[in-house]
Amino acid sequence: MGAYQRKLEEMAALAPEMALTVVVPPFWRDERGITPLERIHVHGYRIEEALMLFNGQFHLHFYPEFGEILRRFRPDIVHIDEEPYNLATFHANWLARRSGAKTLWFSWQNLRRKYPPPWVWMERYNLHHIDYALAGSQTAGQVWRAKGYTGPLAVIPQFGVDPHLFTPPTTPRATTAIHIAYVGRLVPEKGIDVLLRALVDLAGNWELTIQGSGPEETYLRQLAHSLGLADRVTFRALISSIDMPNFYRQVDILVLPSRSRANWTEQFGRVLIEAMACGVCVVGSNTGEIPHVIGKAGVIFPEDDAVALQSVLDRLIRFPSLRLELRQYGRERVLSHFTQRGIAQDTVGIYKEILQ
Repeated sequence: MGAYQRKLEEMAALAPEMALTVVVPPFWRDERGITPLERIHVHGYRIEEALMLFNGQFHLHFYPEFGEILRRFRPDIVHIDEEPYNLATFHANWLARRSGAKTLWFSWQNLRRKYPPPWVWMERYNLHHIDYALAGSQTAGQVWRAKGYTGPLAVIPQFGVDPHLFTPPTTPRATTAIHIAYVGRLVPEKGIDVLLRALVDLAGNWELTIQGSGPEETYLRQLAHSLGLADRVTFRALISSIDMPNFYRQVDILVLPSRSRANWTEQFGRVLIEAMACGVCVVGSNTGEIPHVIGKAGVIFPEDDAVALQSVLDRLIRFPSLRLELRQYGRERVLSHFTQRGIAQDTVGIYKEILQ
């Protein structure tokens, strides 16, 4: 995603003595379709496109050319931005350590899950053959400690925003309707159906945009129609990450109504920090990391509770001063905790610690 390449530029600028190469596939395939590599912010470091086998299969994909890449670049550190139970992590970690490089992996996994062979074997290797672990949340760090990881670990969410790109609007929007939005995958665990049910009989002048794609799109369109919301709900396809700030500037309230599943709970909620940086009032369910990301800068409601969500939205629509207050708190929270530069500084600091 082009917008998130700013972190890499910041890392390169913070450590000019560091030669940074980022190995990525030319695209990623998932339930949304094909997401191609964007080359937007590429100053100061190198992007190396590499063939990925089993693209789109989260646990199975890996880079068959990675050994040759290591021989060409001979890195001191290999930062593996993959979960420790994945084949890609095991493959890269094993090759990198054979080459003499220091290694670290990053994890969002905030549920203590058990995996069958061979994934449990790969996970065990990665827990005991690594120089550092990075976790996206305190919960994720606790999971890996409970699974037996005893080495150094830091909690550094690898998602941040560039506050110079993600900025609030400078002029008021022309329309008077309150613009509510959901951004993300259209899958059951995201709880978009809860949002639609919450809008039934919601008073005031409002409109909803659902931006994203996924296997639930047909069902959600039918649900909006059956609930009598079709005239006030717009479905939009995903747009480039670099165009997202302009979209957020047209939004008053962003809702992330995720629900927990036995094998998944919200690991971060990247759209929350993007929206907050752009001066959007955010609302999220109380699942996973959402409450910790939002803090006091938004409103939390019980997951799967459409009645509670409607009450929250009603209050935000009726009280513009509350929306304004939360917009300001959201921007301040991003500047304090979730900037690309801050994450870059922390990550480069870990690199230096590893080499020492």
